[in-house]
Amino acid sequence: MLLFEDIVRAEKIVSKHIVTTPVVHSKALSEAVGEQIYLKLENQQITGSFKIRGAINAISNLNPAQKKAGVVTLSTGNHGRGLAFAAKLMKIKCIICMSKLVPENKIEGIRALGAEVRLIGTNQDEAQLEADRLSIEEGMTYISPFDNINVIAGQGTLGLEIHRQTPKLNFAFIPLSGGGLICGVAMALKHLNRNLKVIGVSMDRGAAMYESQKAGKPIFVKEEESLADALTGGIGLDNKYTFELTKQLVDEIILVSEKEIADGIRHAYWLESQIVEGAGAVAIASLLSNKFKLTGPSIALMCGRNINIERHFTLISSKS
Repeated sequence: MLLFEDIVRAEKIVSKHIVTTPVVHSKALSEAVGEQIYLKLENQQITGSFKIRGAINAISNLNPAQKKAGVVTLSTGNHGRGLAFAAKLMKIKCIICMSKLVPENKIEGIRALGAEVRLIGTNQDEAQLEADRLSIEEGMTYISPFDNINVIAGQGTLGLEIHRQTPKLNFAFIPLSGGGLICGVAMALKHLNRNLKVIGVSMDRGAAMYESQKAGKPIFVKEEESLADALTGGIGLDNKYTFELTKQLVDEIILVSEKEIADGIRHAYWLESQIVEGAGAVAIASLLSNKFKLTGPSIALMCGRNINIERHFTLISSKS
């Protein structure tokens, strides 16, 4: 299983290729909830999301034969972009399998980095079949978007950064999908701050990890369209790591509606001067909707900015 030392080792690799994103105090959110709120601006990361951290660490830990065979993955966009960046950096072949529900801007962002994109079916499970086939039949190395120890450790480097920037926190609100991000961040933060509580935030449409935790095991959850498209998809019935790690490390999971996500995107733009995608807005959305009673300083992770710019303009121009 994941160890804190894995995250420390990952940072030595990852830090050479990324930027340290800032933490800022949010006056607007602090006034709204009555406690001190900070924002971790990972939406300012290279490739526009945190996913580059796990991708670089995972590819860096491949052996020469695996690198020669190339890498393949399933992605809703941001992991694919991060993996494409890392593969280009290390000059290895990369194929990204995606469903046709993925926004066009995310597809083009991946292609611009030189990776091959294969659009398969209308959900993640159908795209997963092609990724599995490439791994089995063509010998490519499959790198899970979340259920991979090196990916999780890479995402955990965010936790190390957050603690250095804001060591005295009571709560951390982290977007939750397959669990790679929240498990890595929670491991790092809780190792360094035993009193901190980690709150996972997901959309209320097809939240696979939330439903699986309720069921006590990984289950199939129908994928639905959402503003938080980066959080959609299943966790895998054969989940090896993130289901158990989420159970151990995440103190509570909150779900937010599509309207609340849209409100979070608008708040980020007009009151924090930040562009975020739906997944990057869910932590803010949970605070604005008062779904959790806060006591003491907290941080909300804005994990990505890769939203279609026309859709973003429509959202910020609307009041509801």
